[in-house]
Amino acid sequence: MKLVRYADRPDLREVRGEELTRRAFPEYLNHNEVGGRFWSQLYVEHPDFQLALLDGDELIAELHSVPVAWDASREDLPAGWDDALTRAFEGGRPPTVLCALAIAVKPERRGEQLSGRMLNEMRAAAARGGLRELIAPVRPTLKARYPLIPIEAYAAWRRADGSHFDPWIRVHERLGGQILAPAPESLVMEAPVADWETWLGLALPGDGTYVVPEMPAPLDVLAGVGRHAEPNVWLRHRV
Repeated sequence: MKLVRYADRPDLREVRGEELTRRAFPEYLNHNEVGGRFWSQLYVEHPDFQLALLDGDELIAELHSVPVAWDASREDLPAGWDDALTRAFEGGRPPTVLCALAIAVKPERRGEQLSGRMLNEMRAAAARGGLRELIAPVRPTLKARYPLIPIEAYAAWRRADGSHFDPWIRVHERLGGQILAPAPESLVMEAPVADWETWLGLALPGDGTYVVPEMPAPLDVLAGVGRHAEPNVWLRHRV
């Protein structure tokens, strides 16, 4: 296996859409306004933090991250994914930490501890970039099973052995991550109902609050517009 920069392998960027992104995440996450505005700039302005893992010629995992400014206080912590990405490009302050944006693993290769490997690679990239630490707005794996539970409560759930209830947060903690704070509206999407019906494959006949499979929080529909706020949990890693 070898790690490469997407900037050095532009041919992989089309492959990642089909093999990783569309298979690892729900379709609606590809239509976030902030992500659509800044994502392509990541490869140009921050190429050292957009990495792909190859097994031979097969793309099996990837990571995306961006340097941001954060003074280590709770008050200065970005509100979530959207805020961190916006701050990276429009904040006007020198970056001090690396912020995780996404880690994706090819579904057929799950169970090989590749997500943990990519998380460690992200920490290493932060160290190489001279950044103080890694922060991550983590999308909890099992939150979609409990969409009506506030993220503040979910973030506190523990198993009997003291480890975190959520598998992805558990991976972060095993690798030294520490929970910082919940991010109730980390990544927000607003779009016409017709778009949501296409993305979800679900009819939304009228106004109301919908519990949708794969969504970690409800979808609110009002006057023909759907709004969904993805909750995350902020974690930090020393590097």
